[in-house]
Amino acid sequence: MLRCGQMMLAQALICRHLGRDWNWEKQKEQPKEYQRILQCFLDRKDCCYSIHQMAQMGVGEGKSIGEWFGPNTVAQVLKKLALFDEWNSLAVYVSMDNTVVIEDIKKMCCVFPVGAYTADESPPDSLTACNQSKGPSAACPAWKPLLLIVPLRLGINQINPVYIEAFKECFKMPQSLGALGGKPNNAYYFIGFLGDELIFLDPHTTQTFVDTEESGIVDDQTFHCLQSPQRMSILNLDPSVALGFFCKEEKDFDNWCSLVQKEILKENLRMFELVQKHPSHWPPFVPPAKPEVTTTGAEFIDSTEHLEDFDLEEDFEILSV
Repeated sequence: MLRCGQMMLAQALICRHLGRDWNWEKQKEQPKEYQRILQCFLDRKDCCYSIHQMAQMGVGEGKSIGEWFGPNTVAQVLKKLALFDEWNSLAVYVSMDNTVVIEDIKKMCCVFPVGAYTADESPPDSLTACNQSKGPSAACPAWKPLLLIVPLRLGINQINPVYIEAFKECFKMPQSLGALGGKPNNAYYFIGFLGDELIFLDPHTTQTFVDTEESGIVDDQTFHCLQSPQRMSILNLDPSVALGFFCKEEKDFDNWCSLVQKEILKENLRMFELVQKHPSHWPPFVPPAKPEVTTTGAEFIDSTEHLEDFDLEEDFEILSV
């Protein structure tokens, strides 16, 4: 599931920097942004989305290193790690209680120019600034690219057939990043469907360790499908899943909201909810912010008993929130 989370995030970064229509071609020189994306996922402790950082951040979500993750845990880990990733500058929103709140996402993604307000002023409510204005100023001054993850439970022990059509509709949306899920004891990254079969990428393949070469180039052969994607019946899907969507601009998110209202919310038994306002019975929404990290991060480990497990003389930070 850790690898599946990396796959979904990598696809979001490709959409962010290279565009959704970009395709990888073997032995072809790739853009520098592509190489920089690969370096985010190298199996090294100092790479922001490495397996090491994801496993360590999972400790804060109650998962010991080596313990299996579910789709929701991976989503929470990516949300926290993204706070330390200034280059990609993603806003990661993970829905709560099967509910996506438009107001909260607008607050998180609307970026106001630095210095636009004095010390005595505060920026206007993002939703008001973005949605309730009239004329050309109705849009946000700037939009932080959004990775939207919707963890769901679509049944008790197996997927409830009433959700199948809505689940498939999500893959048709232009903002789709697929879904994290699998079947018992196997995690898969689902990228589409054919009839009543889901198309997935399987991370259960041992690969040779890859690192950056002296030229700064990463040998990328094992980062891509060496085998054709596989298929499985949607009825065999484990009911615990997480849908992923990427909205580079505000108009992409507005379009996604329209599609959800048209295709998902029309069902009597809805897969998830989309609401305009933050529910009054929820705690106030506070956009996540990067914690101050001033040392190697060793003090963020719960107990110094675990310090012998890490070589702290290496140049890396153990990130935790």
